[in-house]
Amino acid sequence: MAITTQTMTDEQRKSVALEYLKAFDNAGVTSTGGSILDLFADDAQVYFPKWGLATGKEQIGKLFCDVGGTLKSITHDYAAFNWVFSGGDTLAVEGTSSGEHQDGPWRAGVPNWGAGRWCDVFEIRDFLIQRCFIYLDPDYAGGDTDRYRWLAGQEPRG
Repeated sequence: MAITTQTMTDEQRKSVALEYLKAFDNAGVTSTGGSILDLFADDAQVYFPKWGLATGKEQIGKLFCDVGGTLKSITHDYAAFNWVFSGGDTLAVEGTSSGEHQDGPWRAGVPNWGAGRWCDVFEIRDFLIQRCFIYLDPDYAGGDTDRYRWLAGQEPRG
């Protein structure tokens, strides 16, 4: 991790996190036309369920290609985000999303037990993402019902 050289406000950290989420919705392209990887420190870490921990831009790029390659589209519901600030470099945002996975579509709340609700925990310093841990159900199309008895008989949406 790099030594902190620039002081940031919560709103500035929030703007970096928003730029990341919007770039993810835009196939990895930022609002300035750059790569989503430009938003990360060289030694950043990203965690994604069922993929694991990626360290450094090369591994993060692989993670995003692997996960993004399964998505036909994704849209985060920006107006409904819940931001939690720590008073330091760490912040969390929880929200909902919709889109289409290679296995079928999803929308948060349809069905209520399905994919689409998520929480990301960021560490942002010097206007770069140092850490982003993504917490969600990666079964976007809701097909993994056999392993959970409380979902027995539920129809996947894909």
